[in-house]
Amino acid sequence: MAIVDEDIARVRQASDIVAVIGEHVSLRRVGMRWQGLCPFHAEKTPSFSVNQAEGLYYCFGCQARGDVITFVREVEHLDFVAAVEKLAGRAGISLRYTDEGESEGRRRKAALLDAVAKAVDWYHERLLRAPDAAKARGYLRSRGLDGDDVRRFRIGWAPDGWDELARALRLPDEVFVESGLGFLNRRNRQTDAFRGRVLFPIFDVQGRPVGFGGRILPGGEGPKYKNSPESAVYAKSKVLYGLHWVKSEIVAADEAIVCEGYTDVIGFAKAGLPRAVATCGTALTEDHVRLLRSFARRVVLAFDADAAGQNAADRFYAWERAHDLDVAVAALPAGVDPAELAMSDPAALRSAVEAAVPFLGFRVNRALDAGDLSTAEGRARAAEAAMAVLAEHPNELVRDQYLMEVASRCRVDPERLRAGLRAPRRGKTVRVARSRAAAPVWREGPEMEALRLLIQHPDGMAPWLHESLFGDELTLAAYRALRDAGSVREALAHTDPGAAELLQRLAVEESEAEVHDVAARLVEAASARALVDLQARARATVDQEEFAALSRQIAWLKLRIEELREAPSRVEAAEQLLAWLTDRPEEHG
Repeated sequence: MAIVDEDIARVRQASDIVAVIGEHVSLRRVGMRWQGLCPFHAEKTPSFSVNQAEGLYYCFGCQARGDVITFVREVEHLDFVAAVEKLAGRAGISLRYTDEGESEGRRRKAALLDAVAKAVDWYHERLLRAPDAAKARGYLRSRGLDGDDVRRFRIGWAPDGWDELARALRLPDEVFVESGLGFLNRRNRQTDAFRGRVLFPIFDVQGRPVGFGGRILPGGEGPKYKNSPESAVYAKSKVLYGLHWVKSEIVAADEAIVCEGYTDVIGFAKAGLPRAVATCGTALTEDHVRLLRSFARRVVLAFDADAAGQNAADRFYAWERAHDLDVAVAALPAGVDPAELAMSDPAALRSAVEAAVPFLGFRVNRALDAGDLSTAEGRARAAEAAMAVLAEHPNELVRDQYLMEVASRCRVDPERLRAGLRAPRRGKTVRVARSRAAAPVWREGPEMEALRLLIQHPDGMAPWLHESLFGDELTLAAYRALRDAGSVREALAHTDPGAAELLQRLAVEESEAEVHDVAARLVEAASARALVDLQARARATVDQEEFAALSRQIAWLKLRIEELREAPSRVEAAEQLLAWLTDRPEEHG
């Protein structure tokens, strides 16, 4: 499916790239550009630059580049259409589609989202005002949630009646069922999916309600928790509860906290840690990790990490390497969930997060703490358990750091432990992280500076430029693209990848050089190349008339180059040389 080109252009024009990127990256103005830490790779020194006027960004560290649509696609893991749709919604632009069938699919998805949004409002108002929600309000107060919390997180109440939502919303059967709000009973009547439950609406990263997590009241019948079924708008392996509320705080802290319960997320926020998210009734998946890495490099696990360590260690280590991620574990008191700790001792909850230890270190410490280190036998068994944990980690340098700690606490010779690690381990493979592509190498000089000025000050620089001034094929291609296009973005779309990448980089750089100075340097370099060519031709010719003509040109050219180096005659000499270079038959074709 495609969106009408005119509408895509309207979305780009209406989207302020600095405002959009600023929701994920802290940007500061430097001259005419904006700079910040790159969201696509780990760095401590800002190498990410944004040209607000052209609507382009470029990272000098990892070479990530694009426009506002590209950024939304990459940072929120959306396809092109979804990214345009998000920006269009932000700008209040209605989109048209080229394929009517696909347009119908998008309208159907919009209908499902609208149905869930209406249900969120209805359930929320029911909790706030309905007499039958009194017990639910009391339960929430007992969990430390007040009216402000209920309103902020849009918590709702699903009454006991079997079709109260259905009768209130009066949705078409297919929308009611496909949105996960209910089902058709044996009499073909709409029946609510949630009854007698406190509901926590689940939003996608864009802030659109896509489903619910329902908690039965104490003493109620049925499973304790019930989630919306998967649908065209809700995939639990790709959605994290609370992310759309706290993503800016996650970016600012470069850290996300992952917990298991909806009330845990709220508890963290109330304790002054508004950067927690929760999985929706499923284990943490790589899609979740990939989504979180768009916002932060560090992930703190705030749930039963013992079980995670036993069942998902290989996955966590692979994710750390593949996504350049740091996974840590908050050591919460045994038997106490974050929501309870937030209510009873919020300072302890904050301390647990601040003192979070790397995932491997947590598992090693647990293995050692479980052993009896007061006896030789106990120390030997603890060392074996800790080394079994270490053996699962793929990085030798990391393993060796913890090995020294195990050796110290268990009073074992480190070399004996290393020998055990070096022994072949059946069934184990080491995954190698992908290396980032090497940065392209571009030669700095007057040609690059001229292109920067052509982007920055086109009216001043353009009259001084011609194909004959560019001796490098890449800068020549970039110049031709800019010359023939109406904008930098149009030039990017109509040139080869190498020139496009160069232009993308130059678009976010600033030049403080003077147009006339750059023009003079560019003309001098081109004239020097022409002089070498004339001298070679003069040496090779046997025709006296041709030799005399070439000699006159050489003398004239040398004189103009000398004048070019003198301030009073610089501009006039540059104009004469540019005219001569432009008329030469040897110019670039």
